[in-house]
Amino acid sequence: MAVSETEAQPVAPRDLIGAWWAAHGQDVVAWRRHIHAQPELSRQEINTTDLVIAELTAAGLQPRRLPLGTGVVCDLGRADQPRVALRADMDALPITERTGLAFSSTVEGVSHACGHDAHTAILMGVAKLLASVDALPVGVRLIFQPAEEVMPGGALDAVAAGVMNGVSRIFALHCDPKLPVGSVGLRSGALTSAADHIDLQLHSAGGHTSRPHLTGDLVYAMGTVITGLPGILSRRIDPRSGTVMVWGAAHAGNAPNAIPQEGRLRGTVRTGDHTTWAELEPLVRSVIGELLAPLGVRYDLSYFRGVPPVVNDEVAVAMMRTAVAAIGPNAVADTPQSPGGEDFSWYLEHVPGAMGRLGVWDGIGPHGDLHQPGFDLDERALEIGVRTLAGIALGVA
Repeated sequence: MAVSETEAQPVAPRDLIGAWWAAHGQDVVAWRRHIHAQPELSRQEINTTDLVIAELTAAGLQPRRLPLGTGVVCDLGRADQPRVALRADMDALPITERTGLAFSSTVEGVSHACGHDAHTAILMGVAKLLASVDALPVGVRLIFQPAEEVMPGGALDAVAAGVMNGVSRIFALHCDPKLPVGSVGLRSGALTSAADHIDLQLHSAGGHTSRPHLTGDLVYAMGTVITGLPGILSRRIDPRSGTVMVWGAAHAGNAPNAIPQEGRLRGTVRTGDHTTWAELEPLVRSVIGELLAPLGVRYDLSYFRGVPPVVNDEVAVAMMRTAVAAIGPNAVADTPQSPGGEDFSWYLEHVPGAMGRLGVWDGIGPHGDLHQPGFDLDERALEIGVRTLAGIALGVA
Protein backbone atom coordinates (compact mmCIF):
# COMPACT_ATOMS: atom_id res chain seq x y z
CA MET A 1 0.00 0.00 0.00
CA ALA A 2 1.46 3.39 -0.97
CA VAL A 3 2.28 5.88 1.77
CA SER A 4 0.73 9.28 1.19
CA GLU A 5 2.90 12.39 1.14
CA THR A 6 1.24 13.58 4.35
CA GLU A 7 1.96 10.32 6.15
CA ALA A 8 5.59 10.41 5.01
CA GLN A 9 6.20 13.81 6.54
CA PRO A 10 8.33 13.53 9.71
CA VAL A 11 6.99 15.19 12.83
CA ALA A 12 8.70 18.54 13.42
CA PRO A 13 10.59 18.67 16.72
CA ARG A 14 8.49 21.62 17.88
CA ASP A 15 5.30 19.65 17.29
CA LEU A 16 6.78 16.55 18.92
CA ILE A 17 7.59 18.54 22.05
CA GLY A 18 4.15 20.12 22.09
CA ALA A 19 2.41 16.78 21.75
CA TRP A 20 4.49 15.26 24.52
CA TRP A 21 3.71 18.16 26.87
CA ALA A 22 -0.01 17.95 26.13
CA ALA A 23 0.05 14.28 27.14
CA HIS A 24 2.51 14.38 30.04
CA GLY A 25 2.84 17.97 31.26
CA GLN A 26 0.86 17.23 34.42
CA ASP A 27 3.47 14.62 35.35
CA VAL A 28 6.14 17.35 35.38
CA VAL A 29 3.93 19.54 37.57
CA ALA A 30 3.34 16.60 39.95
CA TRP A 31 7.08 15.87 40.20
CA ARG A 32 7.80 19.49 40.97
CA ARG A 33 5.18 19.58 43.73
CA HIS A 34 6.40 16.30 45.21
CA ILE A 35 9.99 17.51 45.34
CA HIS A 36 8.87 20.90 46.66
CA ALA A 37 7.01 19.28 49.57
CA GLN A 38 10.00 17.09 50.46
CA PRO A 39 13.05 19.35 50.13
CA GLU A 40 16.51 18.04 50.95
CA LEU A 41 19.63 20.03 51.82
CA SER A 42 22.90 19.87 49.93
CA ARG A 43 24.43 16.38 49.70
CA GLN A 44 21.36 14.96 51.44
CA GLU A 45 19.21 14.64 48.29
CA ILE A 46 18.60 10.90 48.76
CA ASN A 47 14.83 10.82 48.13
CA THR A 48 15.09 13.23 45.20
CA THR A 49 17.83 11.07 43.68
CA ASP A 50 15.71 7.95 44.17
CA LEU A 51 12.74 9.62 42.46
CA VAL A 52 14.82 10.65 39.44
CA ILE A 53 16.32 7.18 39.09
CA ALA A 54 12.91 5.49 39.38
CA GLU A 55 11.25 7.70 36.77
CA LEU A 56 14.13 7.52 34.28
CA THR A 57 14.37 3.75 34.70
CA ALA A 58 10.63 3.46 34.08
CA ALA A 59 11.19 5.30 30.78
CA GLY A 60 13.65 2.61 29.69
CA LEU A 61 16.76 4.65 30.45
CA GLN A 62 19.82 3.60 32.44
CA PRO A 63 20.49 6.34 35.02
CA ARG A 64 23.55 6.10 37.25
CA ARG A 65 23.85 7.42 40.78
CA LEU A 66 26.87 9.68 41.30
CA PRO A 67 29.63 8.20 43.50
CA LEU A 68 28.92 10.25 46.65
CA GLY A 69 25.36 8.88 46.85
CA THR A 70 23.27 11.78 45.57
CA GLY A 71 22.89 13.06 42.04
CA VAL A 72 22.25 11.25 38.78
CA VAL A 73 23.84 11.05 35.34
CA CYS A 74 22.12 9.46 32.34
CA ASP A 75 23.09 9.13 28.66
CA LEU A 76 20.72 8.98 25.71
CA GLY A 77 21.18 8.72 21.99
CA ARG A 78 24.28 8.22 19.93
CA ALA A 79 27.54 7.31 21.63
CA ASP A 80 29.77 7.68 18.55
CA GLN A 81 30.10 11.47 18.82
CA PRO A 82 30.46 14.13 21.52
CA ARG A 83 27.37 14.66 23.67
CA VAL A 84 25.40 17.73 24.59
CA ALA A 85 24.90 17.89 28.36
CA LEU A 86 21.82 19.29 30.12
CA ARG A 87 22.17 20.04 33.84
CA ALA A 88 19.71 20.62 36.69
CA ASP A 89 20.50 21.18 40.36
CA MET A 90 18.54 19.38 43.08
CA ASP A 91 19.20 20.78 46.57
CA ALA A 92 17.07 22.98 48.81
CA LEU A 93 17.96 25.72 51.29
CA PRO A 94 17.88 26.02 55.10
CA ILE A 95 14.98 28.51 54.89
CA THR A 96 11.53 28.16 56.45
CA GLU A 97 8.87 28.36 53.74
CA ARG A 98 6.09 30.94 54.04
CA THR A 99 4.17 30.59 50.77
CA GLY A 100 0.94 29.00 51.99
CA LEU A 101 1.01 26.55 49.08
CA ALA A 102 -0.98 23.35 49.43
CA PHE A 103 2.24 21.47 48.71
CA SER A 104 4.48 23.55 51.00
CA SER A 105 7.59 22.05 52.53
CA THR A 106 6.91 19.33 55.09
CA VAL A 107 10.50 19.56 56.39
CA GLU A 108 10.96 22.08 59.17
CA GLY A 109 13.40 24.84 58.31
CA VAL A 110 14.07 23.58 54.78
CA SER A 111 12.51 24.73 51.50
CA HIS A 112 13.01 25.04 47.77
CA ALA A 113 13.39 28.81 47.84
CA CYS A 114 15.55 28.88 44.70
CA GLY A 115 13.53 26.81 42.24
CA HIS A 116 15.70 23.70 42.12
CA ASP A 117 12.54 21.62 42.44
CA ALA A 118 11.46 23.07 39.09
CA HIS A 119 14.90 22.55 37.55
CA THR A 120 14.85 18.87 38.51
CA ALA A 121 11.27 18.28 37.35
CA ILE A 122 11.97 20.00 34.03
CA LEU A 123 14.99 17.80 33.31
CA MET A 124 13.01 14.71 34.31
CA GLY A 125 10.43 15.74 31.73
CA VAL A 126 13.13 16.28 29.12
CA ALA A 127 14.49 12.80 29.89
CA LYS A 128 11.09 11.18 29.36
CA LEU A 129 10.46 13.18 26.21
CA LEU A 130 13.82 12.35 24.63
CA ALA A 131 13.43 8.70 25.61
CA SER A 132 10.30 8.61 23.41
CA VAL A 133 12.19 9.81 20.33
CA ASP A 134 13.28 7.03 17.98
CA ALA A 135 16.56 8.57 16.84
CA LEU A 136 18.06 11.61 18.55
CA PRO A 137 20.15 13.86 16.30
CA VAL A 138 22.91 14.06 18.94
CA GLY A 139 24.01 12.23 22.02
CA VAL A 140 22.63 13.73 25.23
CA ARG A 141 23.88 13.53 28.80
CA LEU A 142 21.53 14.48 31.63
CA ILE A 143 23.19 15.69 34.83
CA PHE A 144 21.08 15.96 38.00
CA GLN A 145 23.55 17.71 40.28
CA PRO A 146 23.46 17.83 44.08
CA ALA A 147 24.80 20.56 46.37
CA GLU A 148 24.72 23.71 44.25
CA GLU A 149 23.96 25.88 47.28
CA VAL A 150 27.19 25.19 49.18
CA MET A 151 30.88 25.75 48.58
CA PRO A 152 32.66 23.89 47.20
CA GLY A 153 29.63 23.02 45.13
CA GLY A 154 28.47 19.67 43.86
CA ALA A 155 29.53 20.54 40.31
CA LEU A 156 33.12 19.79 41.31
CA ASP A 157 32.05 16.36 42.59
CA ALA A 158 30.19 15.69 39.34
CA VAL A 159 33.17 16.73 37.23
CA ALA A 160 35.46 14.52 39.34
CA ALA A 161 33.07 11.63 38.63
CA GLY A 162 33.67 12.11 34.91
CA VAL A 163 30.38 13.64 33.81
CA MET A 164 32.16 15.94 31.35
CA ASN A 165 34.00 13.16 29.55
CA GLY A 166 32.89 13.16 25.92
CA VAL A 167 30.72 16.27 26.32
CA SER A 168 31.01 19.02 23.70
CA ARG A 169 28.66 21.65 25.19
CA ILE A 170 26.54 22.01 28.30
CA PHE A 171 23.31 23.92 28.97
CA ALA A 172 21.18 24.80 31.99
CA LEU A 173 18.29 26.99 33.12
CA HIS A 174 17.78 28.88 36.36
CA CYS A 175 14.51 30.34 37.63
CA ASP A 176 14.31 34.13 37.54
CA PRO A 177 11.41 35.82 39.38
CA LYS A 178 12.23 39.13 37.66
CA LEU A 179 11.29 37.76 34.22
CA PRO A 180 7.67 37.04 33.21
CA VAL A 181 6.60 33.45 32.65
CA GLY A 182 6.84 32.50 29.00
CA SER A 183 10.25 34.09 28.55
CA VAL A 184 13.87 32.97 28.85
CA GLY A 185 16.59 35.53 29.47
CA LEU A 186 19.71 35.06 27.35
CA ARG A 187 23.09 36.75 27.47
CA SER A 188 26.45 36.11 25.83
CA GLY A 189 29.48 36.63 28.05
CA ALA A 190 29.39 36.93 31.83
CA LEU A 191 26.03 35.91 33.30
CA THR A 192 27.02 35.53 36.97
CA SER A 193 29.98 36.55 39.06
CA ALA A 194 32.79 34.83 40.84
CA ALA A 195 32.17 35.00 44.59
CA ASP A 196 35.18 34.79 46.94
CA HIS A 197 35.09 35.08 50.73
CA ILE A 198 37.53 37.02 52.94
CA ASP A 199 38.09 36.28 56.64
CA LEU A 200 40.49 38.72 58.29
CA GLN A 201 41.59 38.23 61.92
CA LEU A 202 43.38 41.20 63.51
CA HIS A 203 45.57 41.10 66.66
CA SER A 204 46.90 43.86 68.91
CA ALA A 205 48.40 44.21 72.35
CA GLY A 206 45.35 46.29 73.25
CA GLY A 207 45.34 49.22 75.61
CA HIS A 208 43.55 52.30 76.91
CA THR A 209 41.78 54.59 74.46
CA SER A 210 43.55 57.57 76.07
CA ARG A 211 46.93 56.22 74.87
CA PRO A 212 46.46 54.79 71.34
CA HIS A 213 50.03 55.79 70.46
CA LEU A 214 51.37 53.17 72.88
CA THR A 215 49.68 50.23 71.17
CA GLY A 216 48.22 49.13 67.88
CA ASP A 217 44.78 50.72 67.56
CA LEU A 218 42.91 47.67 66.33
CA VAL A 219 39.53 49.32 65.72
CA TYR A 220 41.16 52.12 63.75
CA ALA A 221 43.00 49.46 61.71
CA MET A 222 39.73 47.68 61.06
CA GLY A 223 38.16 50.91 59.85
CA THR A 224 41.11 51.52 57.57
CA VAL A 225 40.63 48.11 55.95
CA ILE A 226 36.83 48.43 55.86
CA THR A 227 36.98 51.61 53.80
CA GLY A 228 40.39 51.20 52.18
CA LEU A 229 40.14 47.78 50.58
CA PRO A 230 36.92 48.39 48.56
CA GLY A 231 38.17 51.85 47.59
CA ILE A 232 41.59 50.75 46.42
CA LEU A 233 40.20 47.77 44.52
CA SER A 234 37.90 50.16 42.66
CA ARG A 235 41.02 52.04 41.51
CA ARG A 236 43.16 49.02 40.71
CA ILE A 237 40.59 46.96 38.74
CA ASP A 238 38.86 47.83 35.47
CA PRO A 239 35.29 48.88 36.44
CA ARG A 240 33.97 47.10 33.35
CA SER A 241 34.80 43.79 35.07
CA GLY A 242 31.85 44.20 37.43
CA THR A 243 34.05 43.77 40.51
CA VAL A 244 32.61 44.68 43.91
CA MET A 245 33.93 44.16 47.44
CA VAL A 246 31.47 44.34 50.36
CA TRP A 247 31.93 43.61 54.07
CA GLY A 248 29.25 41.57 55.75
CA ALA A 249 30.53 41.26 59.33
CA ALA A 250 32.75 43.29 61.67
CA HIS A 251 33.39 42.39 65.31
CA ALA A 252 35.75 43.85 67.92
CA GLY A 253 35.74 44.95 71.53
CA ASN A 254 33.12 45.59 74.21
CA ALA A 255 34.19 48.60 76.27
CA PRO A 256 34.12 52.19 75.00
CA ASN A 257 37.45 53.05 76.67
CA ALA A 258 39.48 49.94 75.82
CA ILE A 259 41.32 49.20 72.59
CA PRO A 260 40.56 45.52 71.97
CA GLN A 261 43.15 42.84 71.32
CA GLU A 262 41.18 40.90 68.74
CA GLY A 263 38.95 41.81 65.80
CA ARG A 264 37.46 40.07 62.80
CA LEU A 265 36.22 41.18 59.40
CA ARG A 266 34.39 39.01 56.89
CA GLY A 267 33.22 39.91 53.42
CA THR A 268 32.93 38.95 49.77
CA VAL A 269 34.70 39.93 46.57
CA ARG A 270 32.76 39.37 43.36
CA THR A 271 33.67 39.81 39.71
CA GLY A 272 32.19 38.95 36.35
CA ASP A 273 35.57 38.76 34.61
CA HIS A 274 37.44 35.45 34.57
CA THR A 275 40.89 37.05 34.21
CA THR A 276 40.20 39.44 37.09
CA TRP A 277 39.04 36.52 39.24
CA ALA A 278 42.43 34.85 38.79
CA GLU A 279 44.17 38.05 39.94
CA LEU A 280 41.97 38.94 42.91
CA GLU A 281 43.52 36.92 45.72
CA PRO A 282 47.11 38.20 45.36
CA LEU A 283 45.83 41.75 44.90
CA VAL A 284 43.63 41.60 48.02
CA ARG A 285 46.49 40.15 50.07
CA SER A 286 48.85 42.87 48.88
CA VAL A 287 46.43 45.74 49.56
CA ILE A 288 45.52 44.53 53.07
CA GLY A 289 49.21 44.18 53.93
CA GLU A 290 49.95 47.69 52.70
CA LEU A 291 47.00 49.19 54.60
CA LEU A 292 47.97 47.59 57.91
CA ALA A 293 51.75 47.93 57.65
CA PRO A 294 52.03 51.36 59.39
CA LEU A 295 49.47 50.64 62.12
CA GLY A 296 51.23 48.12 64.37
CA VAL A 297 48.49 45.53 64.10
CA ARG A 298 49.14 41.89 63.21
CA TYR A 299 46.71 39.92 61.09
CA ASP A 300 45.84 36.54 59.61
CA LEU A 301 44.04 36.53 56.28
CA SER A 302 42.05 33.55 55.02
CA TYR A 303 40.96 33.93 51.41
CA PHE A 304 38.45 31.39 50.12
CA ARG A 305 38.05 31.20 46.36
CA GLY A 306 34.48 30.45 45.41
CA VAL A 307 33.10 29.63 42.00
CA PRO A 308 34.27 31.20 38.73
CA PRO A 309 31.87 33.47 36.86
CA VAL A 310 29.45 31.81 34.46
CA VAL A 311 30.62 33.07 31.06
CA ASN A 312 28.17 32.05 28.36
CA ASP A 313 29.64 30.90 25.05
CA GLU A 314 28.32 32.83 22.03
CA VAL A 315 27.64 29.72 19.93
CA ALA A 316 25.91 27.96 22.83
CA VAL A 317 23.72 31.03 23.41
CA ALA A 318 22.79 31.00 19.73
CA MET A 319 21.74 27.34 20.04
CA MET A 320 19.65 28.16 23.09
CA ARG A 321 18.17 31.21 21.34
CA THR A 322 16.97 29.00 18.46
CA ALA A 323 15.20 26.68 20.89
CA VAL A 324 13.60 29.54 22.84
CA ALA A 325 12.54 31.44 19.72
CA ALA A 326 10.65 28.34 18.55
CA ILE A 327 8.41 28.65 21.65
CA GLY A 328 6.94 31.98 20.55
CA PRO A 329 7.74 35.45 19.22
CA ASN A 330 8.21 37.01 22.67
CA ALA A 331 9.96 34.12 24.40
CA VAL A 332 13.51 35.43 24.02
CA ALA A 333 14.40 38.12 26.56
CA ASP A 334 17.54 39.98 27.50
CA THR A 335 18.98 39.50 30.97
CA PRO A 336 21.64 41.49 32.85
CA GLN A 337 24.73 40.11 34.51
CA SER A 338 24.07 38.99 38.08
CA PRO A 339 26.51 39.57 40.97
CA GLY A 340 25.45 36.21 42.40
CA GLY A 341 27.50 33.03 42.07
CA GLU A 342 26.54 29.72 40.40
CA ASP A 343 28.62 26.54 40.31
CA PHE A 344 27.48 25.75 36.75
CA SER A 345 30.63 27.73 35.99
CA TRP A 346 32.81 24.74 36.90
CA TYR A 347 31.47 22.83 33.90
CA LEU A 348 32.38 25.77 31.68
CA GLU A 349 35.99 25.39 32.76
CA HIS A 350 35.95 22.21 30.64
CA VAL A 351 33.61 22.88 27.70
CA PRO A 352 31.69 25.87 26.31
CA GLY A 353 28.06 26.21 27.27
CA ALA A 354 25.31 28.54 28.36
CA MET A 355 22.80 29.10 31.14
CA GLY A 356 19.48 30.84 30.52
CA ARG A 357 17.19 32.65 32.95
CA LEU A 358 13.77 30.98 33.09
CA GLY A 359 11.03 33.53 33.70
CA VAL A 360 8.77 32.46 36.58
CA TRP A 361 6.96 35.72 37.49
CA ASP A 362 3.20 35.41 37.03
CA GLY A 363 2.90 39.02 35.84
CA ILE A 364 0.41 39.88 38.58
CA GLY A 365 2.02 39.93 41.99
CA PRO A 366 5.15 41.78 43.09
CA HIS A 367 8.56 40.74 41.83
CA GLY A 368 10.00 38.57 44.57
CA ASP A 369 13.53 37.28 44.80
CA LEU A 370 15.35 34.01 45.19
CA HIS A 371 16.32 32.69 48.64
CA GLN A 372 13.30 34.25 50.32
CA PRO A 373 10.72 32.39 52.48
CA GLY A 374 7.91 33.49 50.15
CA PHE A 375 9.55 32.52 46.86
CA ASP A 376 7.20 30.78 44.45
CA LEU A 377 6.99 30.29 40.71
CA ASP A 378 4.34 30.23 38.03
CA GLU A 379 4.16 26.56 37.04
CA ARG A 380 3.54 27.49 33.41
CA ALA A 381 7.30 28.02 33.36
CA LEU A 382 7.78 24.26 33.57
CA GLU A 383 6.57 23.86 29.99
CA ILE A 384 8.90 26.63 28.81
CA GLY A 385 11.79 24.89 30.51
CA VAL A 386 11.02 21.55 28.90
CA ARG A 387 10.57 23.15 25.49
CA THR A 388 13.89 24.98 25.81
CA LEU A 389 16.12 22.10 26.90
CA ALA A 390 14.43 19.51 24.71
CA GLY A 391 14.60 21.96 21.80
CA ILE A 392 18.37 22.27 22.21
CA ALA A 393 18.77 18.49 22.06
CA LEU A 394 16.43 18.12 19.09
CA GLY A 395 17.77 21.07 17.14
CA VAL A 396 14.46 22.91 16.99
CA ALA A 397 14.26 25.47 14.22
